Amino acid sequence: MNRFLQVAWLVVWKDLRVEARSKEMLFTTLFFAISIVLVFSFGFVRAGQAVEGAAAGILWIAMAFSGTLALGRAFERERYHDALRGLLLAPVDRPAIYLGKLVGLLLLLSLVETVVAVLVAFLFGVPFFRHGWWLFLMLSLGTVGFASVGTLFSAMLVRTRSRTVLLPVLLYPVTIPVLIMGVSGTTALVQAEPDLAMARLWISLLFFFDTVFLTLALWTFEPVMTE
Repeated sequence: MNRFLQVAWLVVWKDLRVEARSKEMLFTTLFFAISIVLVFSFGFVRAGQAVEGAAAGILWIAMAFSGTLALGRAFERERYHDALRGLLLAPVDRPAIYLGKLVGLLLLLSLVETVVAVLVAFLFGVPFFRHGWWLFLMLSLGTVGFASVGTLFSAMLVRTRSRTVLLPVLLYPVTIPVLIMGVSGTTALVQAEPDLAMARLWISLLFFFDTVFLTLALWTFEPVMTE
């Protein structure tokens, strides 16, 4: 187990160092997410008042679309100079490679979501941070569920020319339940009278889906990459 976690950490550290030098994925994903929020703000805010329930949906839409953009480039650097082949030939557990890529993506998306949540709260005037810890937990669980499936599909499609088209086609049908639960739970938190019992229910369901998605992804990553 120690070796497994060490390999995963090395993959995370490698991705963080490369991203720290270029900041390509961070700036691209962040700009795209902010653009989505700004475009929707013109359509759903009238006379200083936002359409009821719009903020929660826009927050999760921005997360999903910007996350798809980041996932599409998750294994992009490994395609060059046979880096992916080198990773797969290394005498390590392949699920550790998956876990390292997933953690790196989660760190990137957490930065983007922090900025997006603050921007949505400001533009739409919603009390996102009235129950900040609940929102943080819901966003974290939703992001884990979305990214765990997306990382697996991104690895599966890395050798495919049309991967940028196929990724959302495969990803969204599987992760729609996660997005629906995230939107519903966030709406329960930001309404005039927060429904914490309903929010806890959605958080429990998100945790269940995360467990299933992570287990299946770790189990199937090696045969997927072998093929």
